[in-house]
Amino acid sequence: MKFVLEVKESKAAALLTLLNDLPYVKTKPLTPYKAKVLEDVKEAVDELNLVLAGKIEARDADELLNEL
Repeated sequence: MKFVLEVKESKAAALLTLLNDLPYVKTKPLTPYKAKVLEDVKEAVDELNLVLAGKIEARDADELLNEL
């Protein structure tokens, strides 16, 4: 099972020490780029779920392309 945790930088070293002491846990920090991509994908999925639930209205593809 995989987890993504958000931890204050001042507490990260202590948490990593604790996790690395557990033989059944592997840690792999995300690069800032990968963390941003992961957050953007999560935001997109959350927005898509709201559209599918009818809570917000989807935008036209033309509007999206014009924004780019």
